[in-house]
Amino acid sequence: MGEIISSLYRLQMRGTLTTILFLACFSLCQAAPTTTPNVTEETLAEEYLSKYYTDVGVNNLTIRNVAQTSFNQTLEAMQAFFGLEVTGRLDQKTLELMKEPRCGVSDISRYGHFPGRPKWEKRTITYRITEYTRDVSRNQVDLTIAQAFKLYSDVIPLDFKQIESGTADIMILFKGGYHGDFYPFDGPSGVLAHANSPGQGQGGDTHFDDDEYWTLTQNGVNLLLVAAHEFGHALGLDHSRDRKALMFPTYQYVNTNGYKLPDDDKRGVQALYGTRTPDPKPKPKPEPPVPEPEEPTEPDPNPGPGPNPKDQQCDRDLVFDAATSMWGDLYFFKNGYYWRKSTQISGIALTKVATKWSQINYVDAAYEVKHRDVVYLFEGNKYWGIKAYAKTMIPGYPKPISTLGFPSSVNKIDSSVYVLSTQKTLFFVNNQYWSYNEVRREMDSGYPRLITQDFPGIGSKVDAAFENYGYLYFSDGPRQSEYSFPRRTVIRVLLNYGWLNCY
Repeated sequence: MGEIISSLYRLQMRGTLTTILFLACFSLCQAAPTTTPNVTEETLAEEYLSKYYTDVGVNNLTIRNVAQTSFNQTLEAMQAFFGLEVTGRLDQKTLELMKEPRCGVSDISRYGHFPGRPKWEKRTITYRITEYTRDVSRNQVDLTIAQAFKLYSDVIPLDFKQIESGTADIMILFKGGYHGDFYPFDGPSGVLAHANSPGQGQGGDTHFDDDEYWTLTQNGVNLLLVAAHEFGHALGLDHSRDRKALMFPTYQYVNTNGYKLPDDDKRGVQALYGTRTPDPKPKPKPEPPVPEPEEPTEPDPNPGPGPNPKDQQCDRDLVFDAATSMWGDLYFFKNGYYWRKSTQISGIALTKVATKWSQINYVDAAYEVKHRDVVYLFEGNKYWGIKAYAKTMIPGYPKPISTLGFPSSVNKIDSSVYVLSTQKTLFFVNNQYWSYNEVRREMDSGYPRLITQDFPGIGSKVDAAFENYGYLYFSDGPRQSEYSFPRRTVIRVLLNYGWLNCY
């Protein structure tokens, strides 16, 4: 008895979304005899053709209900694909190949793409790893996943960016058993991973079974090779019949030292996205800004309008007063303090607002207009302009909110958020909202409008709002709605405290 690794790829349609499952099934198979195939071997062959060659006309193959002519015709198609002698008979070489690692998606010629040629229509693809494996350090996982993406970004004009919070284009996790989709993992020595093809919602999402033993070597399951194969599907690649291709329908270890995308895969992905060409006049790469350290929180002899919220950071009932992005970081305001979640500094810093901006004691609402490098902070009926990069106040503030076009009956803003696609800022007050045109610097006519009328599902009020990687986040109490503005749809419901490194 020998241990055989069979890599299966199954095509599953979710509406218009094609889901590619990378399954690795480990089974014990007897060595093929040199004599005429027996019933067990015929059953194995029929199951093999049923799983992997249904697209050539074989469905529900069994010894009892499939004509031998159909079996032979399908077997000939399989032999032709793999370059075997086309006999239509279950010979020794055909049986041996059936026991090799392989994929369950219908076989194709050379590189291939999925029906409709789905692909990403943007140049920068974000990804986020929400849960890590126990087998490899977090840093090594980050580096290996980045290396797998780089195999593609080296040859096509796409860039891949890892983010630490919010919803990315490609969401990645390591988890065993049921993990939130329709395809639960089955424990050790079973399903390895699965990934979705490009598309909205869960398009591109990739999951790895954490019950497997993940390594960076030939022992166990090599993370780089599996991830790179999965990301090929996440970019729109189907399987290839080129045995040297990464997308060949079998899993096999190769030396990953200096590994580059094989030529067949390179041609396939370039057929979708084009070729990356160097800039003939490359611009000097700007130095990334170094986030300034936050002052440590110390007991304050003159406390602000509320208690220090340090102990509320991981409270499931945490309610934000306001939230905004600021030069790539996220700021969450509470009781005259703010938590700063940085993309470049680990940990969550807590700082008193007045320590940073002396004129402001409490933040009711905030929003960033990135192309102007400005953030606006609101307290009561006044607001300030802050340089987003320098974090310094802009001269000429504060100004009354009436200058924005609010009526005298409005003396406080609950929350605000700038929508890049419309170049308008939404201001929320009680159960209504206003739309402010940032280009014309005036309120749009026809407002205020009811929140529930135009944003069903997010609640009747908005305590805090911010944008992160294309999604809007609306908080109503401790509950938060991740919202797609173009689709006018709530994607999922979260809790506020989840942004503050609480697990």
